[in-house]
Amino acid sequence: MTASVSVVVPTRNRPELLRKAIDAILGQDYAGPIEVVVVYDQSEPDHSLERADAHRRVRVITNERTPGLAGGRNTGILAVTGELVAFCDDDDEWLPGKLAAQADVLAARPEAELCSIGVVIDYDGRDVDRTLGVDSVTLPDLLRSRLTELHPSTFLFRRAALVDGIGLVDENIPGSYAEDYELLLRAARRAPIANAPGVGVRVRWHRQSYFTARWATIAEALEWLLERYPEFAGAPRGCARITGQIAFAQAAGGHRRDAMRWAGRTIRHSPREARSYLALAVATRLVSADTVLRRLHERGRGI
Repeated sequence: MTASVSVVVPTRNRPELLRKAIDAILGQDYAGPIEVVVVYDQSEPDHSLERADAHRRVRVITNERTPGLAGGRNTGILAVTGELVAFCDDDDEWLPGKLAAQADVLAARPEAELCSIGVVIDYDGRDVDRTLGVDSVTLPDLLRSRLTELHPSTFLFRRAALVDGIGLVDENIPGSYAEDYELLLRAARRAPIANAPGVGVRVRWHRQSYFTARWATIAEALEWLLERYPEFAGAPRGCARITGQIAFAQAAGGHRRDAMRWAGRTIRHSPREARSYLALAVATRLVSADTVLRRLHERGRGI
């Protein structure tokens, strides 16, 4: 019997992209029932999106928990009953075959609690495929690298494992920044993350991102992450990646002294970590943070 799927879509002020996201979910070639729960966060809900079809249902609710992405996701998780729970951001789009491919992987691997799939990054009209050539991702893998390919819009969980084992999205993360990465780390502590082959989601990177200029929040959230995952101490490259991101955020936010301090810490962890030198370049005004990010995004990469 094909598993029922509930898809949680948190949203805030993106009505046109939201409709595209919903249409792509409902249009999946998947034999089982699909329920979409749209969670409005700090914005007025649009109940015209609702559909009562039992096979392809859409519900609209409001975030009843902490304002922000983490609270919105959790409101949705607790409101659904599907055997499988998926995430989709309101500005992303599932590609044909995405859901069936991941559901097949979970059906074939009963030990797996979470499955991901590759993405295509869409930035300024340029498409860059990001896929992993592996069928499993472990905690050491995630400590070394954030792995952009494991985007939250690809996450497909067994609901029982998510609610009763892995746990809800952590709402204490400052600004909900990196809540998806923290959830991956927590999931990988329990079991390797399954990865389906191919590309399943179009991820749109654009200047409407709520984190584009929230540098202080980004730095605070990353420090929070380091404190709560002592495993980074045994992964120097991964630790340097995080401290390098903090250095860059401090530089981009105009905090030159803090940027220098974090860049120095990064170099001590790993002299080859490029983020430390990018942070120093931004802090000394050799280049702007916007220029660095634009160049990286054109290649389907982030800081």
